[in-house]
Amino acid sequence: MKVTQGTFSFLPDLTDRQIKAQVQYCLDHGWAVNVEFTDDPHPRNTYWEMWDLPMFEVRDAAGVMYEINKCRAVYGGTHYIRVTAFDNSHGCESVKLSFLASRPTSEPGFALTRTEGSGRSIVYQTRSYATDEAEGKRYQGMDART
Repeated sequence: MKVTQGTFSFLPDLTDRQIKAQVQYCLDHGWAVNVEFTDDPHPRNTYWEMWDLPMFEVRDAAGVMYEINKCRAVYGGTHYIRVTAFDNSHGCESVKLSFLASRPTSEPGFALTRTEGSGRSIVYQTRSYATDEAEGKRYQGMDART
């Protein structure tokens, strides 16, 4: 099971050439691009760690790809890496485009927990199997369990 987050979540993983084209699209529209990473991709975890400051002044996708590759060198096999583009033309930063640029080598998936409440109500919650491990070690050694 692959984690689906962002604009192209149900498509096959983007190649570097496709990532560069999407980044250039964002830059051509004047959006600031940011690279983020996490080892907890829960759908409600929208605040990922920033790799560096948002790239407000970058106008060439090669500069963003350089930062993506630096982030991959550190977190590539153990974290999710996301590219987010922000538009500030309305006076506030709003996300215009977001997609995964890299995934861990092994994705353990999610557990679905069903809880019966009062009356006939049923509550479903998802929990990532990766959170069984401590932060920073969640995707190391996952192949042994899956």
